[in-house]
Amino acid sequence: FSFSWQTTFQDGGEEVEDGAVYNVTLKKVQIQQAANKGARWLGGEGDQLPPEHTVRQYETSKIRAIKAGTLEKLVENLLTAFGDADFSYISIFLSTYRAFASTKAVLELLLDRFGNLETSNHGEVANLNSLESEIVLRAEIASVLRAWLDQCSEDFREPPDHTCLLKLLGYLKNNMPNSDMESKVQNLLKQFQSQEVETVDGFCSTSSSDLGDGEELEISNPEEFSSFQDHVVAEQLTYMDVMLFKKVVPYHCLGSIWSQRDKKENKNLAPTVRATITQFNAVTKCVVSTILGTKELKIQQRAKIIEKWIHIAHECRILKNFSSLRAIISALQSNSIYRLKTTWMCVSKDILLMYEELSEIFSDHDNYLTSRELLMKEATSKFANLDSSEKENQKKSQKRLQLQKNKGVMQGTVPYLGTFLTDLIMLDTALQDYVEGGLINFEKRRREFEVIAQIKLLQSSCNSYCLIPDQKFIQWFRRQRHLTEEESYKLSREVEAAADTNVLSPKSQKSMVKRISTLFLGTDVITPPKEQPPKGSPPGGSSGESTDSASVSSCEFNHSETEDVCVTPLSSPEDPLKKCSTSDKGSGSKCSTSDKGSGSKCSTSDKGSGSDSGSSSLTCRTSKVLPVYNRQNGGSCIIRVSMDGINDSVYKSILITNQDRIPDVTQRALLKHNLEPDAVEDYELVQVISEDKELVFPRDANVFYGMNSHVNFDFILRKKA
Repeated sequence: FSFSWQTTFQDGGEEVEDGAVYNVTLKKVQIQQAANKGARWLGGEGDQLPPEHTVRQYETSKIRAIKAGTLEKLVENLLTAFGDADFSYISIFLSTYRAFASTKAVLELLLDRFGNLETSNHGEVANLNSLESEIVLRAEIASVLRAWLDQCSEDFREPPDHTCLLKLLGYLKNNMPNSDMESKVQNLLKQFQSQEVETVDGFCSTSSSDLGDGEELEISNPEEFSSFQDHVVAEQLTYMDVMLFKKVVPYHCLGSIWSQRDKKENKNLAPTVRATITQFNAVTKCVVSTILGTKELKIQQRAKIIEKWIHIAHECRILKNFSSLRAIISALQSNSIYRLKTTWMCVSKDILLMYEELSEIFSDHDNYLTSRELLMKEATSKFANLDSSEKENQKKSQKRLQLQKNKGVMQGTVPYLGTFLTDLIMLDTALQDYVEGGLINFEKRRREFEVIAQIKLLQSSCNSYCLIPDQKFIQWFRRQRHLTEEESYKLSREVEAAADTNVLSPKSQKSMVKRISTLFLGTDVITPPKEQPPKGSPPGGSSGESTDSASVSSCEFNHSETEDVCVTPLSSPEDPLKKCSTSDKGSGSKCSTSDKGSGSKCSTSDKGSGSDSGSSSLTCRTSKVLPVYNRQNGGSCIIRVSMDGINDSVYKSILITNQDRIPDVTQRALLKHNLEPDAVEDYELVQVISEDKELVFPRDANVFYGMNSHVNFDFILRKKA
């Protein structure tokens, strides 16, 4: 007999149990059965027979996937997921449970409630009347524990006591003595105990090249920097990025965890993510310091340094290191660098075209679609997929790529982590943690896992790198003294020898410097300083934020720690999103906008000072329509709200609907900024329209309908006079 299968899926609705809701899918398998013998005589080709000579059988099976449930039900589902054909459940749960439970709580439920065969009243356990059933349950628990140790062993790192690991070891000694898993846990415990408690601090955790007692930070010597070959610099930056990215604990990136980092009690939260940010900022600041650090350089010499960094960025592209690539491009697009008109005029045309193509990778068009597609394409390829519209650059790229291939070693892919952080923050803002009945919304965790799985895939790819640290370069890199925003802006003006701060790069640069990218957005964003600081005010500063930030604006994740500062490139004044449609900048005119939803009026008043926030179209990377930043979708959207006078450059993402009025949004914003929500009446909400104008909302206005949807959804909460 011959068989052929055809599978179809059908939505089976929902099943509700006590403490859980399941999505049901019906899997229908059609089996065609026919005798091979005589098939040709009956008109069939091969095994295909005419319909009248084929026997069809149908088998229907039910697939249940838990949609929401209590913690107890979610843990119980770990044991039954395979029986329900929800094969990815264990990985999803282990990758995301830290958003709603602790390791201790999950382990106690798994071992004490479901793993204790004598005292458990769990239905599956209560009916155990045979040794066979007991063996099956123990096998299920062992399968979950094995996956937990393999995928998320860091969950058990709790120095100095390692309470959960000891509890697990005790369970294994009693129930699975002398098993491989018992040995594995013992080895893991010894490993944790033998390792010193590390404070991950940027790339210092990846090399032994700490500064000596007598060494001090220094401004880069151009000759020393020029002595390093471009590919060597790119390889060393990639080496440091790889070591840090491989250490990133995926759940640290979850929006519900990462968004809590600015609270005082969470200053050590998500150290592995902070470390990647520190390294990103160090690269960006190094670029700025090498270009501006030596005032005595001639214009041509400074242009050569810019060219060298563009070449290094290109080498990073060949190595598929998108983190350092973006850091370098961001620094070159920064305020203090792109305004160097005469210097940019001395950069060769071919290199400018190369810079333009590299910059296009991080275009914010369509939610950074280009960089997302390229990242996923590169993640599964052995070598970089290079393409250039300029023949000379294409020739050089292929030559360098061929050298990489000749080495016979595959390359991994290092992503720009900020893209994933942004996606997870937006998912966390857009989707509820709990649904009706107080059940944990596990559908949200499935959506988050789509992002987490990509991070894990890229981490796995990084094992393909074979890079050797160059201590000479690493020591030089660590010795660099980073310029503050004020220092870099001042030096930029001095080396340009022009008092006019309205100078832009040459005409050929305009398309390049128009890009604006909000780096490591998350929920907190530091807005860029204005390109034209008012006379008498410090140039380039961002409202008195960290003086250790780089030359442009900074994107701080914890104001008490300089490690969380990241550079944000500026848009040129030609950015269409920066133009106010109601009046010219500085005109002093006022305008009013009618509130479509409530009929109230919103006045637009001049703004004495302040700075624009970055413009980016941030959408959740999921298939369903979700609320997003900078776009009104289906009666909801996400806005960013800062507090005037209190870290007024830090934004928080707020979800609003077409039903929300000023008191609702104000209360939500106060809670997000860790302030008392009772003081709603003391604040007014305004939308930033441009550098000079803002939209002031009346007390009971409908925010969704009253806001200006043609500019950034950036708001300020200001205490009433």
